[in-house]
Amino acid sequence: MTPILEAAALNKRFRVRAEGFGRRRGTVHAVTDVSFRLHQGETLGIVGESGCGKSTTARLLMGLIRPDGGDIMLDGHVAGSSPAELKSFRGAVQMVFQDSAASLNPRLTIEASIMFGPLVHGVGRDEARRRTLALLERVGLEPSRFAGRYPHELSGGQRQRVNIARALALRPRVVIFDEAVSALDKSVEAQVLNLLGDLKAEFGLSYIFISHDLSVVRYISDAVLVMYLGQVVEHGPVARVYESPMHPYTRALLASMPSMDPEARTIEPPIAGDPPSPIDPPSGCRFHTRCPFAEPVCSKAAPKSVTLAADVQVACHMADPDSGHFRAGSAAR
Repeated sequence: MTPILEAAALNKRFRVRAEGFGRRRGTVHAVTDVSFRLHQGETLGIVGESGCGKSTTARLLMGLIRPDGGDIMLDGHVAGSSPAELKSFRGAVQMVFQDSAASLNPRLTIEASIMFGPLVHGVGRDEARRRTLALLERVGLEPSRFAGRYPHELSGGQRQRVNIARALALRPRVVIFDEAVSALDKSVEAQVLNLLGDLKAEFGLSYIFISHDLSVVRYISDAVLVMYLGQVVEHGPVARVYESPMHPYTRALLASMPSMDPEARTIEPPIAGDPPSPIDPPSGCRFHTRCPFAEPVCSKAAPKSVTLAADVQVACHMADPDSGHFRAGSAAR
């Protein structure tokens, strides 16, 4: 099947100013050779530490920033090559941001905020208003009570429901959620996650779900993509990756999840040290400075992405039988 959305070798670098006398300007390697496919009706979760490139990847997919290399394809066609195509692409791919308050114009009512997108895309005012009221009802906000309110009159959970309704007002096919539930308390978070599941089934949507909460990603996702320092280190079905992680970073990330079992408490930190600076990333495998299985080959050569059983892709020398690593082919299992 042709994927509905595909990223092919996306790269993004940011120039940073020098601070202090005699210092040179640097380059932040935010996203490096990120590739994945999203199929119709699928939810792809993206996880990783802060600064690993998750949000930059989302903004690249939305066309909010331009990639330095690589392609973004919708239904097999390169997206956004002209202003008209970019406008059409943004009608098919929408995004819900983390900060629900900053995402809404404080001077617009809830009804006006949701109507704005359809009006810009040429939808008539009567149709835009009809969509707005129907979507408010669908996300659990009674139009007669909430349509005329302003963002500061709503709670965080209510504002995020408005953002979801606004994203759906253009009738997209893909919705990207960038930490969309991280600022909500757990009871509201559960309600929003259940709402997202219902909307996905009702409208035939595909999701890209970015989150620090590994439990939420496991609950909502079909596949998961693990990023470290701007690169994809593991990608595969969520059940397979969570039950049998192959990359050392993925195992360390999952080991950091809190457990309700007092016998399964974490005694030692699963990973030591801080991630290296993205301005000067390590040579070879970017994780080798923190990896307990690192060998000389890890600092000399970047690992290839190897496809293992159950469609799991791993970028690790231990997963590549020809890498020259002592544990080559075993993935340290």
